Amino acid sequence: RELLQRLQIAFSVVSPEVDESPLAGEAPAALARRLALAKAKAVAANFPEAVVIGSDQVADLNGRPLGKPGNHSNAVAQLRQMRGHSVVFQTAVTVVCLQSGFEQTDLAAVKVQFRHLTDDEIENYLQAEQPYDCAGSAKSEGLGISLLDAIENDDPTALVGLPLIRTCRMLRAAGINLLQTREDRS
Repeated sequence: RELLQRLQIAFSVVSPEVDESPLAGEAPAALARRLALAKAKAVAANFPEAVVIGSDQVADLNGRPLGKPGNHSNAVAQLRQMRGHSVVFQTAVTVVCLQSGFEQTDLAAVKVQFRHLTDDEIENYLQAEQPYDCAGSAKSEGLGISLLDAIENDDPTALVGLPLIRTCRMLRAAGINLLQTREDRS
């Protein structure tokens, strides 16, 4: 919601009912792409004339997907696995409009180097942030930034969960010019 507000367009947020479980042997990037598309299509089914954005993020630790931990003990386990390692956050975005037949998906990979975190640092972070609904238990837009040594990517909002450069590109392709005057958008 916060990221879309930066684009200064009217929108509604609808939570899709999508099973986010990975398929057997599914790579993290493929999982993120599949879920972004599934989420967008699930919402578009109820709003066929709307341009719908779906997004998903999966933490990729050496080819293994790390999703949302859901609880404290899973978050501790995830952060212990990631400490001192590079993790790629695979952030997929899909834009669809059923009425026009438009459908496009893109993926932004963000490489993150985690610090060598102590167990106390992990516990203190989780108590402060409680990022149990974030892929890989790391909320970089908050205190989670202190877990990291470096970030490498080409879309600065991708790590937060929605790659806005890619989203803007797809919205233009779908016929939405964000830089038109307000009167021209009506």
